[in-house]
Parts: sequence; structure tokens; C-alpha cells
Amino acid sequence: MTDTLPATMCAIDISSPGGPEVMRIGHTVLPEPKSNEVLIRVAAAGVNRPDIQQRKGAYPPPPDASPILGLEAAGEVVGRGAAVTLYNVGDQVTALCNGGGYAEYVAVPATQCLPWPKGYSAVQAAALPETYFTVWANLFDIGHLQPGETLLVHGGTSGIGITAIQFAVAQGSKVFATAGTAEKCAVIERLGGIPINYRTHDFANFIAEATVNQGVDVVLDMVGAPYTAQNLASLAPRGRLVQIAFMAGAVAQNLSLLPIMLKRLTVTGSTMRPRTAIEKAAIAHSLLTTIWPQLEAGLYAPIIHATFPLAEAARAHELMESSTHIGKIILTL
Repeated sequence: MTDTLPATMCAIDISSPGGPEVMRIGHTVLPEPKSNEVLIRVAAAGVNRPDIQQRKGAYPPPPDASPILGLEAAGEVVGRGAAVTLYNVGDQVTALCNGGGYAEYVAVPATQCLPWPKGYSAVQAAALPETYFTVWANLFDIGHLQPGETLLVHGGTSGIGITAIQFAVAQGSKVFATAGTAEKCAVIERLGGIPINYRTHDFANFIAEATVNQGVDVVLDMVGAPYTAQNLASLAPRGRLVQIAFMAGAVAQNLSLLPIMLKRLTVTGSTMRPRTAIEKAAIAHSLLTTIWPQLEAGLYAPIIHATFPLAEAARAHELMESSTHIGKIILTL
């Protein structure tokens, strides 16, 4: 670490689990990077659904992770551990954090960092890690989506949804995506997807008609239990249902498993935070070699809905919980 760094830093403090109002700016000791970590002076940090759950006390951080909210951040490397060779002090990186992003400084394993794509601002760079790591791992490593296959994405204008549409369209897959307003459906269409307004259409019936009862190859779902039966009905033979969240519940009642057997389906899912550093490093390498060139070529980019100063993190959480946003919500420092 350099000698010019402060001993303490500003960070979002949570007095007790609860609503957005429990978040306040506080002061804490500057993190000391471990041998495999870099210390980043944060310029921008992404807001994600797991942050909401952690704030409520429903998503505790792993024992070795920072208790401060924040799973992605972009900024400048200002210190590094003895074993780090990937990045130097002064490099601009964006990072998948194990926690601690809602702060002036965060320590992150160097292998979970990626350079800012050429031409990107801190806000754009901070919008990448959590959604990009999650979508790559679930859509390709787990879901095995192939060029020419079809995909159904729920929450098509969330950060995850937009990224999934962009990745799939770029590789030549056909994409259906659900959303709840005409404005959001228009965004999906502009991204190259086929929108389904779930307020006016039963998405399983829509998929059946659009695919002539063939179904889709992969469903990427964050809604959970209420959609499970329709997701299984929407899958083609040998299709894959990949579950990444349970926003509307994790327990499905009166669910028939028959479609899984008859169509030889795969039902799977994952979370990102508990993965090992080795697993996250492998995803980072895949993104750097496959996705980063596409970003730098301008084939697509993250959609930023709004930015808030760190001190207004409560407003950012209120916006995310309203589900009216399209794309990413970013905190700036």
C-alpha cells in the first residue's frame, strides 16, 4: 500500500436490518489488502438486488467478506498485496467484490478484477461485473446456450435481463424476454429481443404460439416459484431452466415434475457470491477474452438508468425496489 492513503474512509453503514432509511454514511478503517488482493479507490459502485436483501438482513455476507454492502465497483488501484502481479498501482479496474463496494475504498482479489473497456467511464465500468459474471456463468457455463438456440429471459429490462439479451443476440440466439410495461417492451425490441408483456399475455402461451409448440432451449429466471410450471411448459425437449433468484418465492406448490421426465429437462441454478475465487477467476478470464472485445468494438454497452451520490444510497435502493428502472443503478463517489 502507498504511504499517502488515509487511515479511515467513508462507507455506507447499516444501523440495523430494515428499509432504505437504515443506511447512513459512516466511517470505518481502511481495508488492508491480503496478499492476493488489490485495494481500489472507488469511483462508482453498482446497486444490485442482493444488496437489498443484505440490507434487510436476509442475505448475510460470507464469513470472510466485508459486511459493507456492494458487490461491484470501479476505480483506481492504489495498493496491492505481495502476491499480485496482474495489476499495478494506478491501473483503472472494475471488480466483482465479495462485499464492500459502497465505500471509498474496497479490497478485492486481483483475479476478480478486469480493466475498464477502452473509452469507458467509471459509471459504465461499474455497471459490468455483477451482471456480466452472473449472466456468463448461468447462460453459458451452466445453461450451455448455443448459437441458433432460443432463450427466454424474465425481467428483460433489469441489469441481468439486458445483459442476457445482449450476450445471446450477439452470439446468434433468438431471445424472448418478459417485461411489464410498453416502454420496457420497446427497450427489449431495440436490443434485438422479442418482448412479452406479462401483464397482457400468458408467457407460456405466447412461447407456444411463437415457436409452434416447440418451446425454447433455455429459460433464465429470477422470479421463482409462481413461474416454475410455466417455465417447464415453455421448454423444448432437452431444455434447461436456470434459476438465478426467487424474487416472488422459492417454494412452488402443486408442481408436476412430469414435464421434466417427458422432455428430459435440466433444472439448475446458482448464486455468484459463494463461489470460490478460482471459479470467479475463470469467469473473469472468459469475459476478458470473449466479451471485452465486443464491448470495445461497440457491439453493445450497459444501459445506465440513474446515478446517485454514495450519500443517497437510500434513494437508489428505493428506486430499485420500485422496479420502475430500466438497466443499472449506480452510486458515485
